[in-house]
Amino acid sequence: MKISVSMLALTAALGFATAAFADDKNVKLGVLTDMAGLYADVGGAGSIVAAQMAVDDSGLAAKGWKIDIVSADHQNKPDVGVNISRQWADQDKVDGIFDVLTSSVALAVAGVAKDKNLVYMNSGAAASDLTNSACTPNTVHWTYDTYLLANGTGKAVVKSGGDTWFFLTADYAFGQALERDTTAVITANGGKVLGSVRHPLSSSDFSSYLLQAQASKAKIIGLANAGGDTANSIKQASEFGITAGGQKLAALLLFITDVHSVGLKIAQGLQFTTTFYWDQNDGTRAFAKRFAEKMKNHQMPTMVQAGVYASVNHYLKTLAAMGANPHDGAKVVSKMKETPTEDALFGKGSIQANGRVIHPGYLFQVKTPEESKGEWDLVKQIATIPADEAFTPIAQSTCALLKK
Repeated sequence: MKISVSMLALTAALGFATAAFADDKNVKLGVLTDMAGLYADVGGAGSIVAAQMAVDDSGLAAKGWKIDIVSADHQNKPDVGVNISRQWADQDKVDGIFDVLTSSVALAVAGVAKDKNLVYMNSGAAASDLTNSACTPNTVHWTYDTYLLANGTGKAVVKSGGDTWFFLTADYAFGQALERDTTAVITANGGKVLGSVRHPLSSSDFSSYLLQAQASKAKIIGLANAGGDTANSIKQASEFGITAGGQKLAALLLFITDVHSVGLKIAQGLQFTTTFYWDQNDGTRAFAKRFAEKMKNHQMPTMVQAGVYASVNHYLKTLAAMGANPHDGAKVVSKMKETPTEDALFGKGSIQANGRVIHPGYLFQVKTPEESKGEWDLVKQIATIPADEAFTPIAQSTCALLKK
């Protein structure tokens, strides 16, 4: 039997390609975030720092892996987020997208991640739709969502006597989902929603919206917004004497950076739900200290930034366990779902079949100025929400993946 030189060359080439593929340990992560808008302190540069910390802590470089991080500003615009994601997939060969604040952007990027078969680990957006109607085999929703926020803060406020509500709602996917999920909790616990008003993203003047809320006579003004919008709402409610007049605010999504911006004198007493606080335990404090040292403004990490670290950490642990070949997004996500999540920041947890990460939530209250012992000593924990109660029960999920 004669074998031509060309056939031998082809066989050798195929063998080399197979070996190269088997040993492929090159990974590129994309941190897609808000670098200059109202959520920049929540994610932004801090999310990039957190991702790099996770890469450094993984120890994979010493095992032959080459892990690069790229980042971009989606400007809180879905079309911008989509275009960046497509460029990352087609030209820059990015394997996974992380963070993605702003639910409208997050939902749009989920479609790209599925089409391009990328790993998509969202720690920034809140819309529970990401693991319900908009779920994909490529999406993991890490840190929190609107179901958690509604069942944490919303339920606590209603049970403490706040049974009539008026919403100030950010007019995009996140605000609408948060108002929807909180309304369901309010009515289920015997409360009533008297009305709502929607405001544009990144508003500076809330006077007309707050006056409508004041006129409703609702006991609770529910702030279904986040970041700079929440901070401005709280500040202006105080300036207009609304809280002094007896109505109370419910900050349905509040970050430690918001409390720092508003100040304890104005924010004191506000209750909010989170899954991470920098001063909870030795593990969170150690992480926060390292994080703050790397930040130009020395801020403490938000739960979004902690979520970036934890999600990258779990992703890299999964790649290490798989051995190599990190470029099949759906396959990597499937493997991540098989592996329990556990770290010092969020504790023990798991990833459901719909992509929802399950871990405990916590109800916190903003301290009074007298209670604070330092610049970032701003809140105190008042309740724990067990992991099996914090997120949408899997039996109630509308994710199509569960029907297969």
